[in-house]
Amino acid sequence: MEAPNLPENENLRLRTLRMLNVLDTNPDKRFDGVTRLACHIFQAPIALISFVEHSRQWFKSCQGLQGTETPRYVSFCGHTILQSEPLVVTDALLDHRFHDNPLVLGEPNIRFYAGFPLIMPNQTHLGTLCVIDRKPRPFTETEAQLLTDLGRLVQQDLVTLYLTMVDDLTLLLNRRGIQSLGNQTLKLCKESGYPCFLIFLDLTRFKLINDRYGHAEGDYALTQFSRILGDSFRDIDVVGRLGGDEFVVLLANASLEDWEKIQTRLNQNVAYYNQTSHRGYDLSYNFGVVAYDPLQHASLDDLLAQGDRLMYLHKQSQIWPKTGPQFCQPLCPLKVGAEKDEDARKDCEAR
Repeated sequence: MEAPNLPENENLRLRTLRMLNVLDTNPDKRFDGVTRLACHIFQAPIALISFVEHSRQWFKSCQGLQGTETPRYVSFCGHTILQSEPLVVTDALLDHRFHDNPLVLGEPNIRFYAGFPLIMPNQTHLGTLCVIDRKPRPFTETEAQLLTDLGRLVQQDLVTLYLTMVDDLTLLLNRRGIQSLGNQTLKLCKESGYPCFLIFLDLTRFKLINDRYGHAEGDYALTQFSRILGDSFRDIDVVGRLGGDEFVVLLANASLEDWEKIQTRLNQNVAYYNQTSHRGYDLSYNFGVVAYDPLQHASLDDLLAQGDRLMYLHKQSQIWPKTGPQFCQPLCPLKVGAEKDEDARKDCEAR
């Protein structure tokens, strides 16, 4: 038997799957209708809509099988999510990947399998729509097209849900996505005893970029800062845009030393961008860091509120150093003559 490999974007794939919050949920009439129709169209005894998690394959909809999940390492669907086209196995006993698979040699005695991968806009493959038979059989091009059509119905429902969780400008999580995945992350950290930190960031002097260079340039600055955040943080971190110029990152199973290393990388990436972008302004940011304490933080909202306060204090400490209030050019994106610009000075002090 050949256990399925992990996709190259496995961390992002799992994060996307958990963000959608579909695992271990109640049956859905729309999905059950699709699997019943698949059994009818293909005259197959079994049809599934399954999602492949870290170590299991969980059935969102299931016709013809008892139970709700199987181990991932024996799943056919674990192989299907490694490709962008349907996977068809006309006789599992003749396929080196499956011939001695326990699901082939024992119940449910799989001999035929055809699975369509469910792919999200961020190119993560979350699971499959599949049909299964207990006897070998051919699979025609017409049948392959029918399976694709049914699979796309399921996929479209998931894409619609996905799009409600993602910021359409930066492609980071939006507020709803942050809440969905963030609360799941906190729950996992609480149950497992993992340390967790929330980083609350805002893009400094964003209003001035909009005012001086226009909103299109402001959007460009947001997308570039979002890209820098994605390049600087780890694959397992939850990175999102709350709105406007405010961003949030959750570092799960991380220490303050991890954050310091990430911040060094973030600063280097910001500095490199500023040296090479030639946009007439520099990007910079303020931040607040909060260590998650289950006794103090009942929800993600508590962490966000504290992170916002700490970020504001950091901003004020940069604008009003201990030596007294003065104009702080490192926080201001204008390169030329900023210290002589009275409006810019007032705006910087106000922020």
